[in-house]
Amino acid sequence: MWVDLLSALGLAIALEGLAYAAFPGPMRRAMAAVSLQPEQALRMAGLAALAAGVFIVWLVRG
Repeated sequence: MWVDLLSALGLAIALEGLAYAAFPGPMRRAMAAVSLQPEQALRMAGLAALAAGVFIVWLVRG
């Protein structure tokens, strides 16, 4: 279980690093736009991302 969790964490970090390496300007603008959003909108987006991630893992892992 821990191996799977650490593998998933490593993959998430690698994908985020790839986005910053490939598109530094757009990523900077995206982060600036995110910083202007109200906390409630960020919370809802985070919950939606959490639900989508859990759903994808559920689909893949059964």
